[in-house]
Amino acid sequence: MNIPKMICMVVMVFFSAPSFSAGTCQGNFVNPITDVCWSCLFPITIGSMEVFSGSVPDTREHPGSPLCTCPEKNGGVPVPGISTGFWEPVAMTDVTRTPFCMVNLGGMQLSFGSAYAMGETETANSDHNNSFYYVHWYKFPLLYWLNILTDSVCQEGGDLDIAYLTELDPTWNDDELGFLQNPEAFLFGNLIAQAACAADSLATLTGLPIDSLFWCSGAQGGMYPLNGHVQEHVGGVQASTLLTERMAYKMHRDWLLTDSVGADSPTLCYTYHFPIIPKSRYRYQMTNPIPTTGDRGCHPFGATTTLWEAGHEIPFKGEDFGYLVFRKRDCCAF
Repeated sequence: MNIPKMICMVVMVFFSAPSFSAGTCQGNFVNPITDVCWSCLFPITIGSMEVFSGSVPDTREHPGSPLCTCPEKNGGVPVPGISTGFWEPVAMTDVTRTPFCMVNLGGMQLSFGSAYAMGETETANSDHNNSFYYVHWYKFPLLYWLNILTDSVCQEGGDLDIAYLTELDPTWNDDELGFLQNPEAFLFGNLIAQAACAADSLATLTGLPIDSLFWCSGAQGGMYPLNGHVQEHVGGVQASTLLTERMAYKMHRDWLLTDSVGADSPTLCYTYHFPIIPKSRYRYQMTNPIPTTGDRGCHPFGATTTLWEAGHEIPFKGEDFGYLVFRKRDCCAF
């Protein structure tokens, strides 16, 4: 997708008012240049060597050799390539209490009638602080649009697309239906499994989350249940971060996301479906209400929000959130 086409699409979104309705929806359109944490693309590696370093921890896996071949992509001819690794922005998420509120598309609210209940945050007169949010997942292959860094073979392609609306998923607000889809959740609803998440939280303070503890979301809480209910709501930033990470896991669990593997050929030639999320290969930055674009504007999945969340939740105007999700890409570039 080239830039003129992208601009035309944005204009169509803003001038198609009849398909939207006014409400409490708040948000800002994400500027693909100024609202992106470009330092989050780093480090960039060739083989196991860092060509450009980064300030955020990288994955533990790197191709052992700088050279690779993908004969399957070249009619059986083993054309040599370069083992390249970088962090690619692939998706955006809205986390909102207003049904069909497109936070990252300027705060527009799609009109689907009044049958959908508002989300809520319950923090008073209760033994626990609970909340419920809807989440939207967008395809956002920014590097492909801008045609930078590598050729299109090593980038997520396509157009800006609304890939998932949880308002249309009956399991998102129903724990019983969600259990039928993810029955393994009962294995992790105990003190022993949850206590293990402390190790995941500690790991993110100085490095990356522990992939083997896939039911944990570090300092944010537990990945399960894979729906919009947050059982321990600490704040809007913490809850929305957890739901962004949980949504990424749900997309993997439903076989809707793929990943590349940081190993030698031929695994560098393709992406693969993983039903369990490889947490260490993801990071995120906030885009709404306040984009975090500084040197450490992005964070590994599970990292505590305590160090940066102050001032990023604004009463009324900034209680809906948006995030840009980065995924590690290992590829054999030609």
